[in-house]
Parts: sequence; structure tokens; C-alpha cells
Amino acid sequence: MFDNIRSNTQGLANSHTETAKVLKGTVLPILERLHAEIKNKNKELDKGAGKGAKLVDKARNTTQKHVELLGQHSASYESSGGRLAASDDPYVLQRGVYHRLHKQIIEENNNRQDMLSVQNSFSQFEAHVVQTFQDAINQFNQTMANQAEQQRTLYGDVAANTAAIAPNFEWNGFLQRNNGVLIDPNGPPRSMNNVSFPNQNHKSTQPLIAGSLERKGKVIKRYETAFFVVTPSKFMHEFKTDDDFAKDPQPENSLYLPDCTIGALDGVKFQIKGKDSSKGSLGNKFSMTHEYSFHAHTPADAAKWWEVIRSVAGQSSDEMPVSRRTSNEFGDDSAAAARANVQGVPPATAAAHAPTDTSAERAAAGPTQGDLRFASAQQRFYIPSHVHATPVLCQIPYKYFHLSDLPPPFPSLNNIVQD
Repeated sequence: MFDNIRSNTQGLANSHTETAKVLKGTVLPILERLHAEIKNKNKELDKGAGKGAKLVDKARNTTQKHVELLGQHSASYESSGGRLAASDDPYVLQRGVYHRLHKQIIEENNNRQDMLSVQNSFSQFEAHVVQTFQDAINQFNQTMANQAEQQRTLYGDVAANTAAIAPNFEWNGFLQRNNGVLIDPNGPPRSMNNVSFPNQNHKSTQPLIAGSLERKGKVIKRYETAFFVVTPSKFMHEFKTDDDFAKDPQPENSLYLPDCTIGALDGVKFQIKGKDSSKGSLGNKFSMTHEYSFHAHTPADAAKWWEVIRSVAGQSSDEMPVSRRTSNEFGDDSAAAARANVQGVPPATAAAHAPTDTSAERAAAGPTQGDLRFASAQQRFYIPSHVHATPVLCQIPYKYFHLSDLPPPFPSLNNIVQD
């Protein structure tokens, strides 16, 4: 019996030694890989979700600073009687707050999406952990099947209980324990429609008038459409658009209307003479007075803008906007006389000196004392005196001169001789 016990004990010891080798070669590597995956997942959580939370905090701090800045200058508006720098205009600061709130909400929504992605990935990872652990236990159970019946029964019961665990059991328990911390995936994201902040509707942020106007360029003399606004601080700001979210809304031009002069209203046109004060204190010192020409969409719109600007402008004048004259302003029956009357030549005089001689030989003879001369950007020309007939037409200034403005037979190129 003792020999048998010794033999069986030795066999049991050998069996345990062999089982240990099998466990180290099959079960243990599975658990080591799972342990490494859990550590990597923890690092991924720290680097991913943690970084998004820092960006949200940074955006919130930036928004809070600009909200405080709006409150500061809104209070200054009351105490200074509305006299503020263009960059400190509560209207501009309010639009800046909208812009930074928009960026903050984008960061918050991005962080929300990141957190939802992390939550979903952890749900799958928890299922993977449970399934991997189940595989390890099954390997362990197969190894221990060579042990005594009691051990097989014991480890079989452990494997059965382990296999009964659902893949989402741990995750569901985690959700129940941390329901107040995790984000509800069914909740709506934030929107600018339900955002409010201090001084959002302060009277200094509400424009007196706002909308689109056309303004003539300083260099290229053509009208371009932009968004204009007159604020309670008596600034007339020009923006490219009325969009607060695409980019930080900084004025392209800012006119402090109490320092400006507004001209008379001419249909849909009016002019304002003043300095651009949108470049800060240093830029304003070098700013030159300029006449800004505006063009409204309708006479009614022009009247509204003109009345609001006139009510806050420093001065007003009866000067009408300058319009370029064209040949259509002259009547068909007296076109030649009207064109000749640019410098005050009476129509009767121009008609009495109507051209009669169109001799090609006289044109080829070259310029004489009575010839009418004019210049283009590259060449100089003259019209022979036998063509224009009267020296009085030489009073037409060259800067208004055009072939289509001359009475017949002037437009004929055969009568133009290059000097």
C-alpha cells in the first residue's frame, strides 16, 4: 500500500509537473498577450480622450476671456458715451464671442465623438477580454482533464461557470456603475441655437442698420458688394460677409461717423468722406481722408442708410455723387453742338462752323497751326484743320476727348493723322 501510495504520489507529482509545463506553453501566453493588450488600451485612452479634453478646456478658457472682454467694453460704452476704438466696439467683440463659441462647440462635439468612439471600442474590447479569458480557461480545462476525476470535476465546473459569462456582462455592469459619468449616446449635440452669454443682447451690440451695399474701390474704380453695419458706437464697419463662424469677423474698413461728412442722396448713391480707423491706433495716424462712394440696391434702401448715417455723422453736405457723362446724355438732333459745347461753345457757333472739306490730300500734308491735336497713352494724333473746320473746337479738353464724341466727319479714321 505504501509502495502504491508512494508510486501514485510520485505519479501525481509527475502529473503536476507535466501539467505545469503544458500550462506555461498554452494558457500562460494567452493571458500574457491579454495583459499587454489591456496596458496598450489604457495608454490609448490616456493619449486620445485626454488630449481632446485638454483642447475643450483651452477653447472654453478662450471663450471666457472674450466674454469678459465684451463685458468690460460694454461697460466702457456706457461710461465713455460710446466713444471706443474700432477693435473695442462691443458689436465686433460680440461677433468674436460667437466665433470662439462656435470653435468651442466644435471642440466639445469632437471630444464627444472621441469619447463615444472610446466607449464603443471599450465595449468591444471588454467582449474580447471575456472571450480571450474563456479561451484560456478552456485550454486550462483540457490540460487538467488528465488529472484525477475530482480535479476534472472541479476545473470542469470552473470552466462551465466561466463559459456562462456573457461577452457584454462586464460592460453592462460598468455602465450601471458609472451611469452618471458616461456620455449618453442618444443625447443631442450642442448647437449655437441654444447658447447664451453675458451681454449677448446689450444695446451696444445691436446695430442701428445692417445689410449689403456696394462700395466703389479705391484703386479699381468698380463697385463690389460687402456687408455693412452702423453700430450704436457710431462706427460704420465693412465686412466681407455676415458669417460669424467661417472666420474671425474683423472689419475691412471702419469709419467713425462723427468724424465723417456725408454727401447728398442721389437715387441709390451717396458718398461719405472720412478716415478708415480699422487698423489700430498706429495705422490710424497714417490713414488718409478718402471719399467712399456707396450704391444701395434700391432707392428705398439708400434712403434708409442715408438717414441713419446722417443722424450720427459729424457733418453733412449737399454735394451730389459724381456721375460720368456719356454720349447718351446729348439729344440726337443736336449731338454735334452738344459735344462741341464741352467748354461752353454755343451750339449755334458749332453749327456755323460745320466741317465741309474732307480732302485726303490735305490730310496727307501733315499738321498745321489750325490742326486739333490729342494724345493717347502710347501715341499722339491730330485732326487736320480742314476737317474740324473751326479752331474753336480746340477748346475741348483732351481728357474728355473721344472719337465718338466728335461731330461728323470726325469719327472717320481716314481723317486721323498720327503725329
